[in-house]
Amino acid sequence: MIRVVPKPIKAKPTGGLIIIELLILATFGLLTARAAEPGYCNPIIHADYSDPDVIRVGTDYYLIASSFSQTPGIPVLHSYDLVNWRILTHAVSRLPAPIYDLPQPGKGVWAPSIRYHAGEFWIYWGDPDLGIFIVKASSAAGPWGTPVLVKAASGWIDPCPFWDGDGQAYLIHAWAKSRVGFNSILTLHRMSADGRQILDEGVTIFDGHADHPTIEGPKMYKRDGTYYIFAPAGGVRNGWQTVLRSKNIYGPYADRVVLEQGTTNVNGPHQGAWVTTAAGEDWFIHFQDKDAYGRIVHLQPLQWSDGWPMIGIDRDSNGVGEPVANFRYPKTDQSYPKIMPQTTDDFEAPVLQPQWQWRANGQTSWYALDARPGHLRLYCPTPPQNFKNLADLPNLLSQKFPAETFEVTAKIAFASLGDGGSAGLIIIGDAYAALTVTQTNASRSINQVVCLDASQGSPETLLEKVRIDQDFLFLKVTVGRGAICNFSYSYDDSDFRPLGGQFPAVKGKWVGAQVGLFATTSSAAESKGYVDCDFFRVITDDDE
Repeated sequence: MIRVVPKPIKAKPTGGLIIIELLILATFGLLTARAAEPGYCNPIIHADYSDPDVIRVGTDYYLIASSFSQTPGIPVLHSYDLVNWRILTHAVSRLPAPIYDLPQPGKGVWAPSIRYHAGEFWIYWGDPDLGIFIVKASSAAGPWGTPVLVKAASGWIDPCPFWDGDGQAYLIHAWAKSRVGFNSILTLHRMSADGRQILDEGVTIFDGHADHPTIEGPKMYKRDGTYYIFAPAGGVRNGWQTVLRSKNIYGPYADRVVLEQGTTNVNGPHQGAWVTTAAGEDWFIHFQDKDAYGRIVHLQPLQWSDGWPMIGIDRDSNGVGEPVANFRYPKTDQSYPKIMPQTTDDFEAPVLQPQWQWRANGQTSWYALDARPGHLRLYCPTPPQNFKNLADLPNLLSQKFPAETFEVTAKIAFASLGDGGSAGLIIIGDAYAALTVTQTNASRSINQVVCLDASQGSPETLLEKVRIDQDFLFLKVTVGRGAICNFSYSYDDSDFRPLGGQFPAVKGKWVGAQVGLFATTSSAAESKGYVDCDFFRVITDDDE
């Protein structure tokens, strides 16, 4: 059951480790014969970090993920143990094209790769419409440099850089069928040492049409003189993890399936990164598509046999691993507290915290954190031309679903909303539902609205409307299993009154549903209205 706390709390680490009873699997070398030991449960991050790539630098781990057209883009997460993660920063503050000044669902940053080379962090990503980009930093915490276009191209996606032992740089990538008419092909290029130029037309090093359709997301490594490419195949929902290997970087490559769903409920287990810890253990991080919750993150043990990796546990002895539900922690020099990516915000910091993203390139004119200390002020800008519903707002501020069940409460002051103004709390994917407070001729009301085909430009529907006299409200949404959402409001943060009906959240274009805040106006003139949010409180079952 979800607990309610009486006042906002800052997101912070919580102590303790989950104790899990582990079966003794004597045939699997990574498990010990102890009946019980500290362990973790999958998913390690029940949030939408699509297409994760992970590296280790020293004893630190860094994870990045796709961010599509939201900004800031390419979240950079940090961990000491591969299980507990916090958002460190974002690598891209703005997407480098004017089209991203408005929402562009499904476009933007696809499947980035991160590497540490020559004392710097390098991130490559493919924009299926613009080409391959790179951004670099001397510290993963930033500042990150300005994105550089490495190759203007259509349909080049999922790039991964690789520096061989002789210093030669390469770039491997996949193809987007929606842009070029084909996929299931992996192409390798030579690249300049500074990583900013492609030096040739590229060589097809693997064709997956026969056995690995929709092969994509390649990550290239080298182990004991052999080149390995970890690449997902079979599609997001029902695919598998493929590994290719060759003694020559150009192939030919032998292929093997190393992770599949099997008898588990973890569909499409693939697309991720192989990591070797400082203790010499091997692990694999990947995602699982979970509909409205997005592409959530799992951690699997990895072991090598006859020069091939196997991920997870081979339960049916067919030579292919299956995902584990729980496992012992990776070996580290000490135990670390249980933490999760940030959610709750009391807006005391001078900048927006890293859990927040806009639906397009953000503008400083949309908000302020110093106008009223301890509050987020959201202004009510005029919506863009051809505005049809709230999904068209670039200034919608949101964050990922953090767990399977959770609740969000926001305290918002509406005294300065202004005539024609509208603001509130929203759950949004391809469809949305929201609690909106609107003001017309000095009269304010709270409404529940839904828009079932928001991504298709459909108008929203008003389900229930209540007139209000108070200048502030507590707005709440409770998300239950299956992403079923119930909305309510309160005058005192205690007695919450339901409003409207249940709303089953749905995913967006390549992303999970999100929860957030918005402010806008229906006035044709430039609005001077605004609302002040005192806190945005997120409570999950894991909170203590």
